[in-house]
Amino acid sequence: MTAELVRGQNHPLSQARLEIRVSAGTPVVAAAALSDETGRIHGVEWVAHPGAPTQPGLEVSRQAAADHRLAVDLDALPEAVHRVGVLLALPTGGAGPVRFGAVAAPFVAVTGLDGGEIASYTLTGLDSESAVVALELYRRQGAWKVRAVGQGYAGGLAELLTDQGLPQARQLAGNIDEAVSQGLARSVQAPPPRTADGDRSRRTAAPALGPDQGGTAPQPGPVPPMSPYGGQTPGGPGQSGPQPSAYPGAAPDPSSVTQPSAPAAGGPIDYSHPGRQNTAPPPPPPTAPPAAPGQPAQPVAGDATGWSMEERLYNQVWGMFEDLARTTAAYRSAVDFAESRMDKEIEQVLSDPRSRIGGQGDAAREAARARHAQLVAQAREALDRDLSQLTAEVGVVEPALPPAYARWDNPVWHAYRPPMEIPMALRLGDLHLPEADRIRIPMLVRLPLERGLWIDSGRTGSSDGSFADSHALGRLAMDTAVAHAARLLAVYPAGEFTVHVIDPAGSGAQPLAPLVQSGVLAAPPALGAAGVADVLGRLTQRVDLVQMAVRGGAADSLPPGFDTSQQLLIVNDFPHGFDDRAVNQLRYLADEGPAFGVHLMMVADREESSGYGPLLDPLWRSLLRLTAVPDDHLADPWVGHAWTYEPSLVPTGSQVLQQVLSQVAAARTKYM
Repeated sequence: MTAELVRGQNHPLSQARLEIRVSAGTPVVAAAALSDETGRIHGVEWVAHPGAPTQPGLEVSRQAAADHRLAVDLDALPEAVHRVGVLLALPTGGAGPVRFGAVAAPFVAVTGLDGGEIASYTLTGLDSESAVVALELYRRQGAWKVRAVGQGYAGGLAELLTDQGLPQARQLAGNIDEAVSQGLARSVQAPPPRTADGDRSRRTAAPALGPDQGGTAPQPGPVPPMSPYGGQTPGGPGQSGPQPSAYPGAAPDPSSVTQPSAPAAGGPIDYSHPGRQNTAPPPPPPTAPPAAPGQPAQPVAGDATGWSMEERLYNQVWGMFEDLARTTAAYRSAVDFAESRMDKEIEQVLSDPRSRIGGQGDAAREAARARHAQLVAQAREALDRDLSQLTAEVGVVEPALPPAYARWDNPVWHAYRPPMEIPMALRLGDLHLPEADRIRIPMLVRLPLERGLWIDSGRTGSSDGSFADSHALGRLAMDTAVAHAARLLAVYPAGEFTVHVIDPAGSGAQPLAPLVQSGVLAAPPALGAAGVADVLGRLTQRVDLVQMAVRGGAADSLPPGFDTSQQLLIVNDFPHGFDDRAVNQLRYLADEGPAFGVHLMMVADREESSGYGPLLDPLWRSLLRLTAVPDDHLADPWVGHAWTYEPSLVPTGSQVLQQVLSQVAAARTKYM
C-alpha cells in the first residue's frame, strides 16, 4: 500500500534498488545530492545532475523534462553517504516559469523496480521558490527511510547547494544551467498549457502519474486535456471567445457565441459580455460507431477536444506523441526491471558456493533466464498492443491533416489555395522511436515561431555515411530550409509573411531557385559582406522600431507603409562573410526577433562555426536544431527519449513546390 506523505513525514524503505518518479506541470531539472550524516555535501562529485547524470548508486535525467525517472541503488552508495536528496529546479534563462508557485504542484513517488509505489509526496505550498529539496532518503541505525522535505529556495540551485555546505555551489549551479540549456536546444517544445474541461479518452498508453502541462496536483487516472491557447480559450488575452476573422465583413459563427441567460427574479445580474464564450471547447463529434465488447475502439480523425477540426487534430497529434513516448518508457522500464531481476538472481546463485557449480547452479541460471524472457515477452506484448492502436490512429489521422500539418506527398497539397487565416501550427518533419519504427509522429510547432531554426549542414552522429560529402550535405540542408520556408509562405495569408535570404558566397543559388524564380522573396539573395550588412541592418532596425512602439504603448504609430508581416531571414553558409558586428546582430535577432515578428533560419555546420568559440554558444542554444538527414537528436518534453527526426522534404520529381509557390506569388500580387 502506498504511503502518501506530508511535509516532514517519513516512511521505511524495504528495498535497496528504487526508482524516484517526478511528474511536474512544466519542464524541471532533476538532480540528486549525496551528503554525510550532518547533511553536508563534500564535493561536486557527490551531485548527480544533467551535466554528470551518473554517480555511484545514482542516475538522473540528462535534460529538463516534465517527467523524470531517477534510479537509486542504496547498496552501491559510498560508505560515507548517509543521505540522498532529490532536488528539483526550474530551468533558468528561458521563457518558462521562474517560481514553483506559478506551476502545478510537483508530484514525487518512490517505487520499486516492479513499478509498485512505496511512498509519494505532492509538493504543495510553494510560492517564490525556484529550487526545492523534494525528498530525502536517509540511513538511520542501518536502515533506510524516505522523508518528505519540500524545502524551497528562491535563490535557485546556487542557494540550495550553498545551504548544504558545498563550497563550489555557484560554479556547479552554473554548470547545471549550461547542461540544461544545451538539452533544451535539442528538445521538442511542449504544447502550451491547456485548460479545457473536456476529456480526450486515450486508448493506448498507460496514463501519466500527473498532468503533463499545468492543472491540479497529479491524481491517478487519465491526463486531462487542455486547450493549446496558453491558458486561455482562443481569442487572445482578455478575450475568451473564438478568434475573430482578420478580414472585415466576415460574419461570426453563431454557434460559437454563448448568449447570457436572463437573470432570475432577485438573482444576481449577469455582467458577462454577450459575444464571449466562457465554456470549455466542445467535445469531438461522435463520428465512429461504438466498439464491440472486448475490441479496441476504432480511431477517428479529430478525436480530441477543440473549437475546430484543426485544433482537434493538433491536440490529437500531441496525444499520439505523448502516448508513444509513455508506452515506450513503460516498455523500457519493464525490460530494465527484467534484466536487473535476472542479474540479481544469478548473483545470488553465484554467491553460494554450494550452487555455484554443478547441475543445481545451471538449473537456477536457466530459470532466471526463463523468467527474464517471460517478463520481456509480456512487456513486448503490451507494447505491440499499444503500437497497433497507434498505427491505426496514424492511418486515419495522416490523410485528414490540413496542408500546414501534412507531408509534402499528401494529396491535400494538390488542392492548395492560399489561406485566409494563420493556422495554429506547422509541420517541420516526422519523429519516430526504434521500438516503433513504422509509426511516424508529425512534429508540429506553434505559429508564430517562438524559436528560430538551425538546419545543421554538418555530418550527424547517426548518419550512415551516404552523405559523407560536405557539399552534398550542404545542398541537402539548403533544400530542407527551402522546403520549410515554402511551407511557411504557403500557410500564411497573402502578404503576411516575408522571406529574406543571405547567401554571401552564392553557394545556395541552385536550391534557392524555386524561391527566386517564383518571385516570393522580398529581394534577391544578399551577396557579399555588403549584402550581409544591409539585410541585417534593416532587420535589426525593424526589431528596434517595433520593440520601442510596443513597449511604449504606441503600436499604432508605426510609420505609414510599414510592413507588419512576419519576417523570416534565411542565412546560408554561416559564418562565411560575417564579421563580429554581423554575428552580434544575428544573436540579437535570435533573442529578440521572434517576439517582434522576425525569425531566423540558419543553415550552418556547427563544427565549422566553432572557431567563434563561446561567442556563438547563446545563438546555438536559442535555435531549434534540425538536420537534413535522419538523426536521433531531439527529445520529447515528457520522458526525454531520443527521437529520430526526419525532415519534411518534397518528393523527388514532384512539382508540388513550384505549384504552391506560384499560387503564393499570384495571391501576393492580388493582395498588393
